[in-house]
Amino acid sequence: MKTSDFYYDLPEELIAQDPLTDRASSRLMLLDKKSGERRHTDFHHIIDYLQKGDCLVINDTKVIPARLIGEKEGTGGKVEVLLLKRRENNQWETLVKPGKKARPGARIVFGGGLLKAEVLEVAEEGNRIIQFSYEGIFEEILYKLGQMPLPPYITHELRDKNRYQTVYAKYEGSAAAPTAGLHFTEELLQEIERKGIQIAKVTLHVGLGTFRPVKVEDVTKHHMHTEYYRVTREAADMINGAKEAGGRVICVGTTSCRTIESAADESGRVREMDGDTNIFIYPGYRFKVLDGLITNFHLPESTLLMLVSALAGKESVMAAYQEAVDREYRFFSFGDAMFII
Repeated sequence: MKTSDFYYDLPEELIAQDPLTDRASSRLMLLDKKSGERRHTDFHHIIDYLQKGDCLVINDTKVIPARLIGEKEGTGGKVEVLLLKRRENNQWETLVKPGKKARPGARIVFGGGLLKAEVLEVAEEGNRIIQFSYEGIFEEILYKLGQMPLPPYITHELRDKNRYQTVYAKYEGSAAAPTAGLHFTEELLQEIERKGIQIAKVTLHVGLGTFRPVKVEDVTKHHMHTEYYRVTREAADMINGAKEAGGRVICVGTTSCRTIESAADESGRVREMDGDTNIFIYPGYRFKVLDGLITNFHLPESTLLMLVSALAGKESVMAAYQEAVDREYRFFSFGDAMFII
């Protein structure tokens, strides 16, 4: 299986640069994973396609202002640091640009000295392990100095930082939003619960593992970066109970999908768990828990597009993406949605 098999041509003007005023007013493509049939509506109507007894799984991670702009001590050269994963003793795994300014021993200063950092080592795939030093509370300093880590394909300034958070974001730790969840409003979630659909909350802190480009032509040779996840006993019981009662488990976003598939045993029973996952789902994968997926339209040749193709079939998904381009759907983080059922 080749990475180039998942390429499609996307006009630049279809990349959504700004979120819609109403979260739930985006367009929604419905894709039948068995027949390949496609229908079109708007996200407000997603409740019409959810059934009493279903379990909706959402990722309640919260994006931190993980992008820090600093200066290299001594030279004053600009350095950009993206926080990826927290370690012990004020150490973080990070992505640093430009890398040549971040050799072990290099020191970086942020906010005139409010926050200082030293590069300790170069980790896998060029990431840097950084030791931070400061006075006070790290989170308060981060919210003062940090910026929301918008993807590079979004060039417009985000006026309201909350629009890059889901309305149910709770546990801080992500370097990117679980963007399928951006379509939900509190009112829509309440409507869903009133219809008799349970909502299970799981956590996966989104890092580079989700978005790192596939640089090898042989898909099976791609190495996923690890990301922290947690499934509580309450969430596991809710998901297992829905399956046992004949309901469907529908994940909001690829991160929720990867979380429950990581926590499931071979019989498909979800366990209370926390830890790191580097699960890579591509065509040929046998889903243990997932029945349906609400997701955005993803980048060409991305692991996310491969996951979607594993669920609905590569040919069917690529045909759906071509139709989305033809119908001028909005793509990527602030774009429109797809419901695979």
